[in-house]
Amino acid sequence: MEQRLHRIEIVTHGRGLMAIPDQVCGWVRQQGIVTGLLTIWCRHTSASLLVQENASPDVRADLETFLARLVPDDGAGRYRHAEEGPDDMPAHIRAALTQTQLSIPVAEGLPVLGTWQGIYLWEHRAKPHQRELVLHLFGEPASE
Repeated sequence: MEQRLHRIEIVTHGRGLMAIPDQVCGWVRQQGIVTGLLTIWCRHTSASLLVQENASPDVRADLETFLARLVPDDGAGRYRHAEEGPDDMPAHIRAALTQTQLSIPVAEGLPVLGTWQGIYLWEHRAKPHQRELVLHLFGEPASE
């Protein structure tokens, strides 16, 4: 068994789901581990990770619309924490309701995703941010 650790930086475009399969799957492919487990960790409290449908952009738009209704930005003074702007506390709540870590099996040197599944970083802040993800891969290397 071997393990690898890697960090990737993602610059978001502001609130919304951002596909990151190239950065993740490309790195996994290069590691030479054919069977194992990939953990992706988001080092932020106002962004999250998601495996979701990658075919229709309407799914991502509907998820964002739903979460915006569930956790609106503060315009009514409903949150105490407001030092970093009206979208900060809602971003923390959104991240708490979603997930900041994913575990994905690896087979044949790639994350095992369904036909319509993609890996997304979900930015919960309104403005662009630089986000860091930590990838940890553990598994069996290719036999020589």
